[in-house]
Amino acid sequence: MSPFSLKRQLTVWGSALLVVSTLPGCHSRTPAADERPAELLRPQARKAHGAPAPEYETDSDDQAAMASSVGAAAPAGAPPPAVAEPSLAGPVAHAPAPQAARKRSQAKVAELLHRREAKPAADAMEGAPRDAEHPRDASAATGGNTFEAWKANAFIETAKDPLSTFAADVDTASYTVSRRYLVNGQLPPPSAVRVEEFVNYFKFRYAPPETGAFAVQLEGAPSPFDARRHFLRVGVQGKVVSRSQRKPAHLVFLVDTSGSMYSEDKLPLAVQAIKVAIKNLNENDTVALVTYAGSTRDVLPPTPATDVKHIHAALDSLSAGGGTAMGSGMEMAYRHAVKKASGSVVSRVVVLTDGDANIGRNVSADAMLNSIHKYTAEGVTLTTVGFGMGNYRDDLMEKLADKGNGNCFYVDSLREAKKVFETQLTGTLEVIAKDVKFQVEFNPASVRRYRLVGYENRDVADHDFRNDKVDAGEIGAGHNVTAVYEVELTGEATEPLATVRVRAKAPNGTEASERAFPFERSMVRDTLAQASPDFRFAVAVAATADVLRDGPAAEGWSLATAQKLAEGATEGDADREEFVRLVAQARALKGASAQGR
Repeated sequence: MSPFSLKRQLTVWGSALLVVSTLPGCHSRTPAADERPAELLRPQARKAHGAPAPEYETDSDDQAAMASSVGAAAPAGAPPPAVAEPSLAGPVAHAPAPQAARKRSQAKVAELLHRREAKPAADAMEGAPRDAEHPRDASAATGGNTFEAWKANAFIETAKDPLSTFAADVDTASYTVSRRYLVNGQLPPPSAVRVEEFVNYFKFRYAPPETGAFAVQLEGAPSPFDARRHFLRVGVQGKVVSRSQRKPAHLVFLVDTSGSMYSEDKLPLAVQAIKVAIKNLNENDTVALVTYAGSTRDVLPPTPATDVKHIHAALDSLSAGGGTAMGSGMEMAYRHAVKKASGSVVSRVVVLTDGDANIGRNVSADAMLNSIHKYTAEGVTLTTVGFGMGNYRDDLMEKLADKGNGNCFYVDSLREAKKVFETQLTGTLEVIAKDVKFQVEFNPASVRRYRLVGYENRDVADHDFRNDKVDAGEIGAGHNVTAVYEVELTGEATEPLATVRVRAKAPNGTEASERAFPFERSMVRDTLAQASPDFRFAVAVAATADVLRDGPAAEGWSLATAQKLAEGATEGDADREEFVRLVAQARALKGASAQGR
């Protein structure tokens, strides 16, 4: 090491020690807002640096729960960290409690020092070759978060190519991430918007199957955006399995405890999310807890879900600090999970992280997946749950979930944690069909052109539809899967518009079965008003997402039209009513953006 380098390193460490040693004096009183360093400001005060974390409000139960949280949580006697529900009304900043601010300062110093040391590995990862068609989007416009950009599906001439083939997708992360941007007064980056995840975030009232694993619902109606076109909807409803009927589950929670997880909307919220999940498990379920930072650690061996005291104690012991050896953590978690994997037990790894992997042997999704592939083949499934903003690796989280035979969520509030780990838990755990593929064969006599709105990253080659070695998506108990097509019809032809084929394997099967459903002309309503509320709402959501991602086919579409369409189809559902408010917010932001230009 040269004298200059040595002096530079000593200067960095000396500065860090000086900062830490002066913290008690710095925080002997609550500083005024204009005195606080930018790193210590509440998320709303950091809006200039990207999409900030919403300032949440909690009910009394949530406050009591958060009071026992860890990492960046406030100590006893201080106000509990605010993590609950996003609000379009906007956050109100409060000064942090002195001890809590000191903890965050210490964590921030550790994080900055770690990132300085880990930068070569991070630079190597960023320099890895990428598919030119799907570049990572980590520009300033994303607020430091990383998304993978996909080219929107274009219209296809039916006479030239009548087949549209894609895999099922029940992920919802894109909608929740985009919601967070909007709640905090920013339009989501176009690359953050995946149409299918917007649509599949919502519950539709499809009739359950009388027999088999799922039922298919087909419907169409004229487009509200273009009189020459129609929308068609393909909806799938999975069979419902009650909590008492599902298989025993073994969950290995893999928690990121690195320095980047120090903020209130990351590790403390992740801990609360796990506690929600534990509360909703059955007596035959077991859980284990593995953490990773600079190294991996076995925090809790397989433990009955009924042993809440020991599980909570293990969770409450967690704190944030150090590097992010995500790949090593994944391998350890899978080794635990595979021990209980069988046809009679659901064995799943649940990763809770901001996705910021920067040290260790495996820092890319491909490297991680290669290291755990043998475990995936033995039946271990994966759920990725994202937290936080500013360094969120959406691209990594989604790829891991896709290739790990699982699903991807993003949690921005305690309310969302309850939806994922309480309302949707059975569907997440009990897979009713795997490697689910759809193939829609359009009839050239009835449909001139078509485009699938979304599912770009779920595209399957037409010739691979019946290749059962090709991986596809999974459907859980009670899940909806919805796909929306925009089409140009050929006039008054009375022939069916298309044939919809669904191919899937049983949860433990190796050979797929196939079913076909004709899309009859009679399923297309004469007017949009005659269509079901579910259809109208799905079109409104798909259209909004297409506009937000700057889809070429949606150029000229009006968010006002989408908002009006959604308003008439909320049917008192809280999630749908929130969506209407988000569209109004997006309209205002787009208007402000246009004026700014």
